[in-house]
Amino acid sequence: MGNRLTQIATRTGDTGTTGLGNNQRVSKNSLRIHAMGDVDELNSHIGLLLCERVPDEVRNLLVQVQHQLFNLGGELSIPGYELLKAEAVLELDEALAHHNAALPRLQEFILPAGTRAASQAHVCRTVARRAERVVVALGNEEALNDAPRQYLNRLSDLMFVLARVLNRADGGDDVYWKSERLACGDAPD
Repeated sequence: MGNRLTQIATRTGDTGTTGLGNNQRVSKNSLRIHAMGDVDELNSHIGLLLCERVPDEVRNLLVQVQHQLFNLGGELSIPGYELLKAEAVLELDEALAHHNAALPRLQEFILPAGTRAASQAHVCRTVARRAERVVVALGNEEALNDAPRQYLNRLSDLMFVLARVLNRADGGDDVYWKSERLACGDAPD
């Protein structure tokens, strides 16, 4: 990949542009930079989640996800380049199937709540969805590989499942939405 950073404060971005990995300068408000920023924010939130007590299996998975998100960000930083492989999406599919199999079937909507670790996993889920939306928007403007969009879509699903896993890690449960309509016996349409 391109040059490694040796100096952080270069002042080259003072005019509102930033450099991509191919040395192209773009506006800091471009869709590509928004996508890269959202992926970076997601990776930072996963780092925050890793500060919590989580089962080793979940910890190892999340560390691997952080590495793949770095690949995704690198791919976004170099138009036309591929760093995130289709196998990374398959790994998320396998993790989803594995962790979801151990959970009870959902009967109601759940709130993004519970333990601090589970709540942070929900924050990761929502940031992943935002990153996915920006990657989709970027893909509508420029040619992108499929893996970044697919990876973010699967990752948001995985974070939902992991939030449920983390709520149970200390013997807890999901926090269910108390719908007045459902409480009155009205079935959803």
